[in-house]
Amino acid sequence: MPRTREELVRAAHESIRKGSASFRAASRLFDRTTRERVWLLYAWCRACDDLADAQDHGGVLGEALAPEARLPTIRTLTELAFSGAWTGNPAFDALGQLAREVPVTHAMAEDVIAGFALDAAEWRPRSETDLLRYSYHVAGAVGVMMATVMGVPADDEDTLDRACDLGIAFQLNNIVRDVLEDDAADRRYLPIEWNVEEDIPPGELTKPHYRAALVRIVSRACALARSYEASARVGAARLPFRQRWAILSAANIYGAIGRQVEQRGAHAWDHRVRTTRSQKMSLVLSAAVEAARNRPAPAPVPRLSRRELAAIARGQTPGRIKTQI
Repeated sequence: MPRTREELVRAAHESIRKGSASFRAASRLFDRTTRERVWLLYAWCRACDDLADAQDHGGVLGEALAPEARLPTIRTLTELAFSGAWTGNPAFDALGQLAREVPVTHAMAEDVIAGFALDAAEWRPRSETDLLRYSYHVAGAVGVMMATVMGVPADDEDTLDRACDLGIAFQLNNIVRDVLEDDAADRRYLPIEWNVEEDIPPGELTKPHYRAALVRIVSRACALARSYEASARVGAARLPFRQRWAILSAANIYGAIGRQVEQRGAHAWDHRVRTTRSQKMSLVLSAAVEAARNRPAPAPVPRLSRRELAAIARGQTPGRIKTQI
């Protein structure tokens, strides 16, 4: 029997409670309707990620479903959700409910799923552009869907670019935090070209005797993350206060992950970097002040943002003039 909207929202809230303390903290700042829609979107993203990696709200990678079956399952359930059919899976039914309320599209969802396809193909970034392309699919494209949930119109290209930039910043911060965990799972997201420049042999990135080189590589990724975060803050300034506060809170919390990794240097991976409850509260309060002032520092959209990276994913050559606001 199809679930009611209330049941889907309740299941989505449970998903975000289990899956992301940071994102849940930021989502509380939205008005009720937006908050519930954000939870519905999160539930779908989390379910896709878990299906792709045979996980349960993150954690240890598993083998519950044959790898070759995972991506078609995600695509089939997503297509059913957008067609208006009930899938029997609350996370995909949540996406269907969301699509009935806001203009998120199947094409937007496919941009996200393309990131899971890269992982399924055991794809590895060779260059900085490859790293950004991957981050665009798995997180930047989610930022575009989030912006749509918050009411940013489809023709506001610059604001959508900057929403995408925030997702990219989040992903880069996650990558630097999880270098050792990903390496243990035979996943490597830092560009091969960066390793070559540091004279690190293949498969040796996380070995203790290359730790200083790893720190330098991670600093490059953190600098990239900061540039994308700065661009996103300009876009956030165009949102209503509560939405602006929530987005800036998320930027502060996820940005703190990258900053802690960089500050710890060679000891960044001794223990998993986390923000404590008190740190989150402080970052949320700081975001409230920033949202009230609403005077972000001018920042250009990065050289490779949503439209450029989408063009690269389609095999096209990107090119447009950046504006500074």
